Amino acid sequence: MTVEHEHELEGLKAAGRLVARTLEAMGKALEPGITTRELDQLGRRMLELEGARSAPELTYNFPGATCISVAPDCAHGIPDDRRIEAGTLVNIDVSAELNGFFGDTGASFAVPPVKPNIERLCRDGRRAMWAGIRAVRPGVKLNEVGKAIQGFADKNGYSLVTNLASHGVGRSLHDEPAEIPTWWEPGDRRRIHEGLVFTIEPFLSLGADWVEEGDDGWTLTPPGHEPTVQYEHTLVATRRGPIILTLAA
Repeated sequence: MTVEHEHELEGLKAAGRLVARTLEAMGKALEPGITTRELDQLGRRMLELEGARSAPELTYNFPGATCISVAPDCAHGIPDDRRIEAGTLVNIDVSAELNGFFGDTGASFAVPPVKPNIERLCRDGRRAMWAGIRAVRPGVKLNEVGKAIQGFADKNGYSLVTNLASHGVGRSLHDEPAEIPTWWEPGDRRRIHEGLVFTIEPFLSLGADWVEEGDDGWTLTPPGHEPTVQYEHTLVATRRGPIILTLAA
């Protein structure tokens, strides 16, 4: 999607704020003993209260309102009756449609007590995402985003999952441009234009560069069960810098 009118930007901001507030509330509710189904029900209530629809349900008939992945799983986890344990790494991905516009956000949370290496991984997962966001401006190649994230990962001794990518979003959950790498792809000649709406969502890992689909047809897990985090914002590219749509404020 390309934003051309102010009402489109306002619609995207409303959807973005809602998924951001939902993610924030689910993160605060995360504690030992709660089930991922209970977390998902919280997310569903918040979305439906505002008249929004779960994007994965709407688009893919996903069996849940949100994706909740408990380590070693790192993406597309199905909410169920599994109880969260202390010290667990959990990824929550919230996306929704509101009045014809889509917002998409996600974050990883470490349930205390947290090991130092996991605490650093979570901190650096956010830093990797922001490295990519800072590279966004109209006219530059899309691969500058992945180049910045790859540079951060390499400098700090991390790997990046390379079969999960960022993507366009706006009028649908997955829009053009499709599959925006969060790693350096020198042959990608696509450019960012003003008003382009897309996500930035690197999967930063302690060694994994690939994930595999589980028997349920959804859940994605690093083959070696390496700890892996994801942080995601939806944004719009403008001449004044990227507008982050998925902020809770």
